[in-house]
Amino acid sequence: MTQPASALDRELAIEQAHVDLVYAQLAKAALAARRTASASRSIYASDRGTWMREEDGTAMFERDAFAFQAAKRLAVLDAEHEGLVFGRLDLSGSEIRYIGRIGVRDEEYEPLVIDWRARAAEPFYRATPSDPMDVTRRRVLRCRNDRVIGIEDDLLDAADAGDLVVIGEGALMASLQRARGAHMRDIVATIQAEQDEAIRAEARGVTVISGGPGTGKTVVALHRAAYLLYSNRRRFERGGILVVGPSALFMSYIERVLPSLGEDSVTLRSIGAVASDVLGFAADRNDDAAAAGIKGSLRMAPLLKRLVDLPLVDPGPEGARLLLTVKGEPVGLDAAALDRLRREVLSRHKVNRAREAAEKALLAQLADQVPEELELDRETIDDLITSSAQWRMFINAWWPTLTPTEVLRRLDDPAVTRRVSVGLLDADEQRVLTESFHHEAWSVADIALLDELAALLGPVPPEPDAEDPVFIEGAEAAELVTVADRLSRQIVDDPDDEAHTEYAHLLVDEAQDITPMQWRMLRRRGAHASWTIVGDPAQSSWPDPAETDKVIAELIGHAPHRSFRLSVNYRSPAEVFALAADVVRRGFPGADLPEAVRHTGVEPELLATSADGLTGLVADRAAALLTELPGTVGVIAPPSRLDAVRAALAPLAEPRLVVVTPLQAKGLEYDGVIVVAPDDIVAESPGGVRVLYVALTRPTQRLVCVDPDPAGGDWRESLR
Repeated sequence: MTQPASALDRELAIEQAHVDLVYAQLAKAALAARRTASASRSIYASDRGTWMREEDGTAMFERDAFAFQAAKRLAVLDAEHEGLVFGRLDLSGSEIRYIGRIGVRDEEYEPLVIDWRARAAEPFYRATPSDPMDVTRRRVLRCRNDRVIGIEDDLLDAADAGDLVVIGEGALMASLQRARGAHMRDIVATIQAEQDEAIRAEARGVTVISGGPGTGKTVVALHRAAYLLYSNRRRFERGGILVVGPSALFMSYIERVLPSLGEDSVTLRSIGAVASDVLGFAADRNDDAAAAGIKGSLRMAPLLKRLVDLPLVDPGPEGARLLLTVKGEPVGLDAAALDRLRREVLSRHKVNRAREAAEKALLAQLADQVPEELELDRETIDDLITSSAQWRMFINAWWPTLTPTEVLRRLDDPAVTRRVSVGLLDADEQRVLTESFHHEAWSVADIALLDELAALLGPVPPEPDAEDPVFIEGAEAAELVTVADRLSRQIVDDPDDEAHTEYAHLLVDEAQDITPMQWRMLRRRGAHASWTIVGDPAQSSWPDPAETDKVIAELIGHAPHRSFRLSVNYRSPAEVFALAADVVRRGFPGADLPEAVRHTGVEPELLATSADGLTGLVADRAAALLTELPGTVGVIAPPSRLDAVRAALAPLAEPRLVVVTPLQAKGLEYDGVIVVAPDDIVAESPGGVRVLYVALTRPTQRLVCVDPDPAGGDWRESLR
């Protein structure tokens, strides 16, 4: 029932008065934090530039501690929150609780706002008419900055309602009707009961969250990260939480969710950037389906081990022979002996840490060949050998310091690929692998291989003469490393560590697309971590789901684990999802399909044209959707047609229009979607029809499919 304007105005005024009180208290808290930060700077100051007394160090520690805590508090208080207060609970007994993004208390330490992650806030998400949890009315406040602009109420216990006013038709459906923008919004005001259960699940071990398109898996997982930080801040802020997604475009889309929830201490990386801690760079280029399938397979692990063990010098009949003289007497080793010695050394050491051991083993075998009649002691023999030009030239070629990129680039040589692929790859696979390295830029799949090589090679040793400075000389230091910095950055002092950053918790989104080699890369960063794994096998782009299932089962092992299934598709209109479901069932009969609960009354458009008319029709429909819809429009095209489609749409010059490949569209959503050449998407994607399913389930309002064949595409067979 629609309430008269006076009732709505009266309720808005009541809520605005409380919101004003909260912001006033927040301003006082921020001022107090600034004063603390200012006071901390005066705790210790020194004019000493090169050394300090022991008591000075204690004072500096106190200063750092005050400054660190004050800065953390200011970061929370100064954050720009979209609607700091978003909810209200009216409980039986006249108790009122306001729910918000962070907790705020008044001078008497009474709560003005309860943090949404606190136990006292659980009824806001879990109460239902059948189990109201003592909640009479649940109210969602829609705010723009510090102004209350809307109210949506749910009456949960009518018998206890009294004269409570009920306004609106429900917060969830109202939220779903809002236009999409360039960034994902949080759902903190509209979390549903099954989502809340996954968010608040126990931290230990492995939590698996599954569900079809539109069920909110990604945003639930991000809210879980915020909840973990709230519930055990010491552990997870100190150890760190790593959130991994499928692409840089996806990470840009979700980057504002956690800051809007009051958390900015989480590391977000695309799967192509996970190893940037070791490699210093990331990748966002995707290989074609054949190359990606080979590079992601576990067969690459032994192949890379062989590649590392393969010396750079040609081990032919003469090429790898070491021959020199000691006082005119010849000594040396043939290729077989050198190969055997190299294997023995590498069985105990990593390549970049093994050169000293290799030299000692080599010298020992050469020294045994020196005739006793020369009457030379071992030290003299070693000096004579190592001072020769032949020795220096050989050892530098036979055992150089290696980087992952140098080693992996060797696979662009067919002869090298053939040698290390025996029994692992057939001739066609060897050719595909070699040709994939003819690109100048590394691919996303290459990053996992490079990380594997970094683990096999070990870190590059420092220069022999490099020493850490003892005193500060010259200009001021460019960076101050405090105790807090060391804790937050997980700085590692062990020189044998491969520099992989170890996290306390890993959250992996779109996990169905993570290849076995990428799982190995992730495990190096979470060997002792708890995990949240989010995915949907029906949307997998990896061609061998069974291999992925095996890797995840090994990761879980005997650790505590729990699974949650999200069953309701809130994003896709029922008309759109019915079409997508028919398509995916054809290629993946066991797909776990959610229930789409929202209807728009608009059926998907299935258009067909000639190959020459394809881009023109796409441009026409894109222009029409931009006029008809207030939010974003996504055009999803196969990689082979991407450039042509972008060129056709360039004259529209509309920032709301986005052109992506199906893999780039993973996890994203648009008000309207145009899927270009669905059959080509199936043919060019490693996951086939499952990747087309991803493309078809991106819209929140309208779907248009355009085939470059007047008779329509083969993919439509499942719709007949």
